[in-house]
Amino acid sequence: MRAGGGLNPAPTGMYLLKKVIQLRENSHPDHEKPFLEHLEDLRVMITRVVVTLIVSMVVCFMFQKQLMEVLRRPVEQVWITQLQEKLPQDTAEAPKPLDVDAWEQAKSLEHAAAGLDAGQRELFYQSSDPESAFHAKSVALLRAVLALPEENRADFLAALDVPADLRRQVEALVKSAPSPEVDGRGNLRLMSALKPTETFMLSMKLSFFAGIIVAFPLLLMFVLQFVLPGLHANEKRLLWPAMLVGFGLFLGGVLFAYYAVLPRALLFFYEWSGNLGVSNDWRIGEYISFATQFTLLFGLSFELPVVVMVFVKLGLLSYETMSRTRSYAILGIFVTAAILTPTPDAFTLVLMALPMMLLYELCIWLAWLDRRKNRIAEEQEAREREERLLAAGPAVPPQADDAPQPDIPVDEPGDDGWTDDYEQQEFHDFPELPETPPAGDDPPDKP
Repeated sequence: MRAGGGLNPAPTGMYLLKKVIQLRENSHPDHEKPFLEHLEDLRVMITRVVVTLIVSMVVCFMFQKQLMEVLRRPVEQVWITQLQEKLPQDTAEAPKPLDVDAWEQAKSLEHAAAGLDAGQRELFYQSSDPESAFHAKSVALLRAVLALPEENRADFLAALDVPADLRRQVEALVKSAPSPEVDGRGNLRLMSALKPTETFMLSMKLSFFAGIIVAFPLLLMFVLQFVLPGLHANEKRLLWPAMLVGFGLFLGGVLFAYYAVLPRALLFFYEWSGNLGVSNDWRIGEYISFATQFTLLFGLSFELPVVVMVFVKLGLLSYETMSRTRSYAILGIFVTAAILTPTPDAFTLVLMALPMMLLYELCIWLAWLDRRKNRIAEEQEAREREERLLAAGPAVPPQADDAPQPDIPVDEPGDDGWTDDYEQQEFHDFPELPETPPAGDDPPDKP
C-alpha cells in the first residue's frame, strides 16, 4: 500500500503476471519453463502487439477525415432525432408536413430574406421553390409568435392577414416549438478545441482506437499464443476459427454500441441538458474519448464467450459450476454493466446487460456440449481399450469356489476314453510307466 492509501501497481502487476504464468503451465504441464523464459515470451508478445498497433495506426491515420465523419455521425443523428420529433409529420397536424432537410432549407431562405423590404422579400420568395417559400414564411411568423408572451400568441395569429393554410401551419409549429434559428444544433455542428495541439492529438487517438479494431484478430492471436503455449497440431487448427469467432463477437459489440446504444446515450444527455436550460456545447476531444471508450467496452464485453470457453478448456470452469452459479453471474453482469455504462437510465443498462446474459447462457450450452463430447470420446476410448485387451487374450479373473463353472467344450473321446489331441499334447514327453503287477500279488512291504 502507498501512503495515499491506493494499491501499489508494482506488486499488483507481479501478482497478475504470476497468475498468467500459472495459467500457461496449467494449460500444458508438459511444457514447463523457467520464470525467465516466461518473461522472454512476454517480451516477444508485447513487441508483436506494439508493432502491429503501430502499423494499423499508421494505416488508419491516412483515413482520419473519414473516421471523424463516422464517429460524429451519432451526434448528427441525435440532433436529427430530436428535431424530427418536434416537426409536424401528418397533414392532420399541419397542411404541409416537414422533414429536417426541408426545415433547414426554409430557415436558410428566411435568414437570407430578413434584410430585404416587403417588396424585395416577396420577389425573393417568388424566385425560389413555392413550397420552400411557404415554409420560409412560416419560419418568419413562428419566430415572431415565439417572441410574444404565451397569452398573446393566439390573438396575434387570429389577426394576421395571411392564407388559412399558412396560419394552420404556424399554429402547428407553435405547438411543437422547433427552433427557428438558422443553426439549432448550437456547437454540435462544429465542436470546439481549446488547445492548438488538441485536434492533432485527437487524430492520433482516433487512429489508435481504429487500429485496435482493425488489428484485433492479430492481437487476439498473439495473446492466445502467449497464454496457451505449446499447442498441438489439432489445437493450432482450431486457433484460427476461434480467432474469427472472437473478432466477430468484438465487431458485433462495437457495431451494436455504435448503432443502438451510443445514439440513445447521447440523446439522453442532450435532452437532460436542454431541460436544465444548459447549452450542449460539447468539446470534440471529450466526445471522441467518450464515444471510443463506449464502443470498445461493448466490444470487449462481447468477448465473454471466448474468455469463458478458454477457462472451460483449461479446467478452471465446468458446466456444473456455471449452471449452479447462474444467479450470481447474472448479478455480476448487471453490476458490470452499471459500471461500464455511462448513462444512469435503466434502458441503456439493460441494452448492455441483456446481450451479456444471452452470451453467458450460450457459454453454458457450449460447456455442456464440450462435456458431452469429452464423455463420448472417453467412452469410445474405453471401448477400444477393452477390445484390444480382449484381442490380446485377457487373463481369466479368479472365481469363488461356489461360483458356477463355465462349460468348457471338449473333443469327443476316442476308443481309450482320452482325446487324441490331449494324449499327443500332454503325454508324448512322459516316460513309459512300469508294467502293472499281476493280480493277486501282494504289494511290497513298506520299509
